[in-house]
Amino acid sequence: MVAALARRFRAARLHFGHGTACARDEAAWLVAHATGAPPASLDPRARIGAEQARRIRALAARRIRERIPLAYLLGEAWLAGRRFYVDRRVIIPRSFISELLAGDLRHWLQRPVGRVLDLGTGSGCLAVLAALAFPKARVDATDVSADALEVARRNVRRHRLTRRVRLIRSDLFGALGRRRYDLILANPPYVPARTMRRLPPEYDYEPRLALDGGRDGLAYVRRILAGARAHLSPRGLLVCEAGDARRALERAYPRTPFAWPEVSEPGTVFVLVREAIPA
Repeated sequence: MVAALARRFRAARLHFGHGTACARDEAAWLVAHATGAPPASLDPRARIGAEQARRIRALAARRIRERIPLAYLLGEAWLAGRRFYVDRRVIIPRSFISELLAGDLRHWLQRPVGRVLDLGTGSGCLAVLAALAFPKARVDATDVSADALEVARRNVRRHRLTRRVRLIRSDLFGALGRRRYDLILANPPYVPARTMRRLPPEYDYEPRLALDGGRDGLAYVRRILAGARAHLSPRGLLVCEAGDARRALERAYPRTPFAWPEVSEPGTVFVLVREAIPA
C-alpha cells in the first residue's frame, strides 16, 4: 500500500517538508499511523484491515484534494523520534535545532546547563527535547500566542515534564524580567516577504505569525540578538535557526563570529556564545 500511495502523492505534485521529505516517506507515515506503529518501525509486510485501509484512503484523498499537511490531518508530528500533538494553532515541528539537542550541542557549550529558554516555543517540541537532553535543567518556554501555549501544554503533559518545563506567554523576552539562562534556543519566523508570496499551498494552513520574518527574513532574528545577551549567563550559548538567511545575516552583522554547526541542512542554524553577541 505504501508504494501505491507514494505514486498517488507524486502524481498529485504535493509539497513535502512538513515532517517528511518525499512521497514515499509521507505514504509510510500515513500507513504507520493507521496501523498504530511509529513511522520508523513500520513493517511493510504488516497486514492492513479493511477499516484501516478505508481510513488511509480517506486521509490520502484529503491530502491530495485540500493540500492539508499530513501532520494536521493526523494530529501528530514526529521530531527526533518523539511524537507531538499538533493542530493548526502551531507550526509543524521540523527545526534542525532538534538534531543538535540529540547530538552535537555539547561541543559548543562552555558551561553546565541548569536553565534553558525556548523562545517562540510553538508546539513545545524544542522545550521538551531540551528537558530530555538536559535532565537536571529547568526549561522556560515562551510564545506570544495563547493558542500555541495550549498546544505546548498538551505536549509537556504528554512527555511528563510539567515539573521542569514552565510555559510563559511572552513576546520574545518581554515577560522574562531579569531572568538569565545557560542556553537559549530560538526557531523564529525567518521566511522573507518575497518567499512568503511563493510558498506552496500547504503553508497556508500554518500560522503566518510563525513563518513571516519580514522583508529580509531577519525581523525576529535581529530582536533576538538585541535581547539575548542580557538574558544569558556568562559564557551562555544562543542557538538560533535562521533558515536560508545566512548570507543576509552575515551582511547585517559583519563583525559577529557566527558559527554554523553541522545539521542536515547546512548553514541554517547558528550558535553564539554570550560574549560574542553584539552589545
